[in-house]
Amino acid sequence: MGPAAIARRFVEAINSHDLDAICELMTEGHRFVDSLGAAFEGRDAMRSGWSHYFRIVPDYTIQIDETFENGPRVVLLGTAAGTYTPDDVLREEGRWSTPAAWCAIVEQGLIAEWRVYADNEPIRQRMAGLAKTGPA
Repeated sequence: MGPAAIARRFVEAINSHDLDAICELMTEGHRFVDSLGAAFEGRDAMRSGWSHYFRIVPDYTIQIDETFENGPRVVLLGTAAGTYTPDDVLREEGRWSTPAAWCAIVEQGLIAEWRVYADNEPIRQRMAGLAKTGPA
């Protein structure tokens, strides 16, 4: 299986919110870089990170429109979307969507690095709005 197919499997695991599948596709020293440039390292740290993210955005999904592969580097272009919730209740005012890109580095059939490029403002606005009004 080539790097692009492995990156797409990683997206499928994310969209399924399957923590075991996500972790099985990461190298032990996996590096995640968010869209603000903060880096997190290690499969165990990322299991915890994804688990937390799926709690606050329980319907998070990635839609891939285009994929480009150059050796072990795969660039995916598409849209990230979900609903931010501070209390496990999905509300329309928490819904967001933004164009996004991801860069995966694949080593020995696993994702060694997953880097996200996206505008965080849509989710920040939802978080701030729900913090002001509080849960319904």
